[in-house]
Amino acid sequence: MIKSELVLKIAEQNPHLYQRDVEKIVNAILDTIGDALARGDRVELRGFGAFSVKKRDARTGRNPRTGESVSISEKVVPVFKTGKEMRQRLNAPAPKVMKAAAAQ
Repeated sequence: MIKSELVLKIAEQNPHLYQRDVEKIVNAILDTIGDALARGDRVELRGFGAFSVKKRDARTGRNPRTGESVSISEKVVPVFKTGKEMRQRLNAPAPKVMKAAAAQ
């Protein structure tokens, strides 16, 4: 699902809101999360997961084409860890298929 599909889905579920307002809300949420991560803060959405940043130290890598050593600078990367409820939802057992449907 991409952002525009998310906006459409939320607008469908909330017919009292205009799509342009839903888009502003989604953008505001994502911008706020991005700004917090840029400051190095952690953003936790209970039941969904937590966004944070992790520092990767500088290291020496290899150019796969030539095999030459290449220095890679340190960087900060975003990290997402799923919440307990989300993990349980993703790993829920699949519903049992009825024998008649399985025979087809």
